[in-house]
Amino acid sequence: MCGRGKDRYGIDSERIVINRQGGHMAPDTVSLRYFLVLAQELNFTRAAARIGIAQPALSARMRRLEAELGTALLVRNTRSVVLTTAGAALAESAPPALAALDRAWDTARSAAAGELGTLRIGYSLSAGAETAPALVDRLIRGNSGLKVGAVPMATPEISPAVADGRIDAGITRGEQPGRGVRRFLLRRQRIGVQLAQHHPLAEHPEIEIADAAAYPLRLPDRAANPVIHDQLSALFRDIRPHPRFHTPAVSFDMSQRDLRDGVTLAPAGEAAVTVQPAGLTWRPLRGAPSLTIHLVLPREQSPLHRRIRAVAKTLAHELHWLPD
Repeated sequence: MCGRGKDRYGIDSERIVINRQGGHMAPDTVSLRYFLVLAQELNFTRAAARIGIAQPALSARMRRLEAELGTALLVRNTRSVVLTTAGAALAESAPPALAALDRAWDTARSAAAGELGTLRIGYSLSAGAETAPALVDRLIRGNSGLKVGAVPMATPEISPAVADGRIDAGITRGEQPGRGVRRFLLRRQRIGVQLAQHHPLAEHPEIEIADAAAYPLRLPDRAANPVIHDQLSALFRDIRPHPRFHTPAVSFDMSQRDLRDGVTLAPAGEAAVTVQPAGLTWRPLRGAPSLTIHLVLPREQSPLHRRIRAVAKTLAHELHWLPD
């Protein structure tokens, strides 16, 4: 069978067929590397010692290489070794070819290790204050071949987007439901409340749940994150009289204007401390369960997904996001 032209990799298919028909084949790269050492030394004894093999073994390799190429590369006598015209041409052209081959192997290994490619991460706005930036920074650091893009998304949309491949990974508060994905615990946070620094409860290092319930409580919109809304509201389920809940008009107000009245409290995870606007503080609620942040990956995982998982696990350990 004879082919003509170059394929999508730029390889001349006609030339490959002719070489097969003529009985020639590409030499193995080990013999080619040995030849380059010999071309520098022009002495079998010195070249064999530099490579770390016996001189007869090197001589046998060179004879086999010449046979594979169908031409003499060396002129030998008892005192010297001289390159033929073909040998000199090979000595000049082989190093860049071997370097390109080495780069191809390195690229394949990097891809297999999940260190190469484009990674799309979706994260809930509440995870964007600290968790998502830390993970993105760690993924990029030291992986020049990895391109990472992270975008905020509505929490209920993240797991479905991971499952159908619109994004590669997600970061969500709470164990969000969803098919076709796997969830890995990334972080645990104490639950507390954000409040004004001049609020009467701010003087306490910890706040009783019943004491917090005596004030208006701001909860996130349930449509934005049903799991977290239900978990936070459940803290006050047994409190009588029932606390006054309200949802802010702006779903994610970084300035937290409604807390500045010195009355309203906002149940929140401990990460709120890292983006605390001036005039506000955070206090833990005594006896409250922890909030969780999860890494969401597809059920069928590629090397890139396994890389994300490994980096996230290391990061969680280093930053003490999970208890030992």
